[in-house]
Amino acid sequence: MIRKAHSLVLPALLALGLPACSETPDSSAPEAEGAQESPGLAIENAAAEVASGVPLGSVPGRITLPPEARHAVTSPFPGAAIRIYVIEGQPVRQGAPLALVRATEPVSISGDIARARAELGVAESQAARLADLASEGVVAQARADEANARLEQARATLAEAQRMAAMSGTGPDGTMTLRAPISGRMAHVGIDTGEMVGEGPAPFIVEASGPLRVELQLPERLARQVRPGMAVEVQLPGRDTSAPPIAGQIMTVAPSIEMDTRSVMATASISAAPGLVAGQNVMVVISGATAGEGVSVPSAAVTRFDGEDHVFVADGDSYVPRAVQVVANAGGRAVIAEGLAAGEVVATSFIAELKAASAE
Repeated sequence: MIRKAHSLVLPALLALGLPACSETPDSSAPEAEGAQESPGLAIENAAAEVASGVPLGSVPGRITLPPEARHAVTSPFPGAAIRIYVIEGQPVRQGAPLALVRATEPVSISGDIARARAELGVAESQAARLADLASEGVVAQARADEANARLEQARATLAEAQRMAAMSGTGPDGTMTLRAPISGRMAHVGIDTGEMVGEGPAPFIVEASGPLRVELQLPERLARQVRPGMAVEVQLPGRDTSAPPIAGQIMTVAPSIEMDTRSVMATASISAAPGLVAGQNVMVVISGATAGEGVSVPSAAVTRFDGEDHVFVADGDSYVPRAVQVVANAGGRAVIAEGLAAGEVVATSFIAELKAASAE
């Protein structure tokens, strides 16, 4: 155990020729934040705080879209685009027209519906007549059952033709309008007026406006510290410092290290903000332990000897060295997972002298 003034600290300092501090600390200041004074020496202290939002470090990331954010717009029938209403990058609202397409197949659907309705009428009449005859014993019940089966088939054929007509939304001349399924931005316009649609890749892709994803590359030193739920913040060069931060949280962390890059891939979700676009490279600050998972102290309070990290904990009029487990050290704060509890007071100055005195 190290006495702050009377036995070890002061002689060690005097032997090194260090100046002493004779100021008397403000008695009204909290002990955890003030300086515990010894004769001719004032050792500064700090209380261990619950670790919340302590930066673990900055890592590179790339902005991506969530899988559900991209919607493809296709034509239900092959046809020619006779008019295009949008350009790539244009914002659109749900239901906005994208293109006018003319196809021949929708015209034939009207004829299919008329034929299906006629067949349904005949099937209904036959089923009703055979049901009456079967009930009177004139014909076998099997014939009535067959008629009912043909009736159900006719109904299914008509319903299918009507669904196709509703899906196409065609006019009498076979034209149909392709519309935006969601509100967002036109990420892809792959056709021009006069080109065919419905036989290849989707001619339009709409990206929804909303949360984004960030793909992160975690170095090995951070891989074991980062966990789902940790807070992140995206840094953009030139961004107004008064604007709210672009914040989010870690969603997933890969279970293995990529051999080529020696990094671990992670994914974070962040809120959309001006200046963020898919494919953009950014720097992401990852915050450390959340409440209840550790404490933080100023980095100056931690020293290393005997192969372990230590802090000097105030114990009455003395300081006691204690081994701790440091899991992160960034932004002037050390995050401690084990060995120290919130509220305990540690020395933050004259650490080398305390260390030397403890070795005597």
